[in-house]
Amino acid sequence: MNCLIVDDHKIARTTLKKLISLDSSLTLAGECSNAEEAYNQIINQPIDLLFLDIEMPGMTGMELVKSLGKSSPMIIFTTSERNYAADAFDLNVIDFMIKPVSPVRFLQSMERLREFVKTKTLSTAIRDKDYIFIRDSNTIRRLSLDQVLFLEAQGDYVQIYVSDHTYLIHSTLKSVVDKLPDNIFLRVHRSFIVNISKIDTLEGSTLVLGKNFVPVSDAYRAALNKRLQIL
Repeated sequence: MNCLIVDDHKIARTTLKKLISLDSSLTLAGECSNAEEAYNQIINQPIDLLFLDIEMPGMTGMELVKSLGKSSPMIIFTTSERNYAADAFDLNVIDFMIKPVSPVRFLQSMERLREFVKTKTLSTAIRDKDYIFIRDSNTIRRLSLDQVLFLEAQGDYVQIYVSDHTYLIHSTLKSVVDKLPDNIFLRVHRSFIVNISKIDTLEGSTLVLGKNFVPVSDAYRAALNKRLQIL
């Protein structure tokens, strides 16, 4: 796994280089003293993981992550300031380490990294399939994704609508959407996910799927219009 150190303090970079050498799965691809330099390296070289400081001259670590968007590598923040933790985890980072980082703390972070990669790999494998398994009462049922019209959040449950039936599963909509292929399904409302291929018409703020009507909220309207590729 190629990793990159981004920190404006040389001592911090030296410490991280020694810690990285403790893990044989990591390959140090380089080190940068500022976010701008890191940005240029990331877009020109395959980088899997950033050890990223937050407070740096010019662009901050958080601004770097936001500028990279979906192309961002996995992130482990390293900082002296604890008060950034909440904002950092809003960016879906792997870990948030307070400097100076001890060997024990670094190895704990590597365990989190491995668990994240394992989960992500499993999720990708699930998303590549054309079916899912759901728990229907006491039965585990295979359900073809092509059968699914849309899904609706109902408290601690999700209602799955197929052409002639519905299934109620105990889950959150966020958990379900993470396991569905995003080339087929799209969230159009806080409480609804639709199978794009099943959309018949869009009338104002309402989608029609067969005999079913699904609301579209303003927050998801632009993404929906883009996916529909309206002529």
